[in-house]
Amino acid sequence: MRTLVVLPTYNEILNVEPMLRTLREVVPECWVLVVDDHSPDGTATTARAVGEELGQIQVLERNAKSGLGGAYRAGFAWGLERGYEHVVEIDCDFSHDPRALPALLVQAMKYEVVIGSRYVKGGHIPRWTWSRRLLSRGGNQYASLVLDWAWPTLPRAIASTHGAPWKKCTSRPSLRMGTAFK
Repeated sequence: MRTLVVLPTYNEILNVEPMLRTLREVVPECWVLVVDDHSPDGTATTARAVGEELGQIQVLERNAKSGLGGAYRAGFAWGLERGYEHVVEIDCDFSHDPRALPALLVQAMKYEVVIGSRYVKGGHIPRWTWSRRLLSRGGNQYASLVLDWAWPTLPRAIASTHGAPWKKCTSRPSLRMGTAFK
């Protein structure tokens, strides 16, 4: 299973090296694509240096800050063009626990789409302020409402760490989900 981990960054110089080392430790078989939105702090330079040392790490530098959604789309397109079977998105600030990826990838062998959520029983959100928790909760409730209109049978487990096999996805997917971590 060829898997790509998409890691969007903007001013993540303090997190990018520890995240890349952790990813290499816990999922050594995966490739990592750092999608940097022209960070002025040198995030892309650090990511490139760590990538040269550890291997299987690429850096896609975008020429402006274009947002998280755009970074994910750019990373997914990059992975699709190169034939990756699974693409996983994860935040560089460790708000998604990279140590949960092995369990997520095991589930990806059985299900078309796998979603790991900080909102399932046993899930956690390290180092988040109350305002960030509120924004995340509100965003999840909004996404649930919108997705309910589009796919009424979609379970309510909405999250940001996903693994999707490209060849099985359609424009209107029939989703089967497995909880990869709690």
